[in-house]
Amino acid sequence: LYALMTLDVYIMFNLNLKAMNVQIQSVKFDASHQLIEFIEKKLAKLDRVAEDATGVDVVLKLEKDDEKGNKVAVITLRLPGGDIRVEEQAHTFEEAIDNAKDVLKRQIEKRKDK
Repeated sequence: LYALMTLDVYIMFNLNLKAMNVQIQSVKFDASHQLIEFIEKKLAKLDRVAEDATGVDVVLKLEKDDEKGNKVAVITLRLPGGDIRVEEQAHTFEEAIDNAKDVLKRQIEKRKDK
């Protein structure tokens, strides 16, 4: 993934949500302001369940057309003791972000239960 990103052109946006630093990268396309706001709104809610998170990295990319959809969202939640990384593929970026956020919430809850 990272080797491909060094070859591709990407746009990076920095958003500050409370104490959490959110970085959004869109690979091979320009993310719309509306999409960036959607991601910001969705990830702001993660702050409630992951109070100790230090940051979030989001990578949006287009894959070859597939049955699952060609939009891929990779979210990495930076936490003390180890990061949580989720990759979801869907027909829209909004759907991929929603699905990834749900998986992240479950992973956070599992980690808290340990």
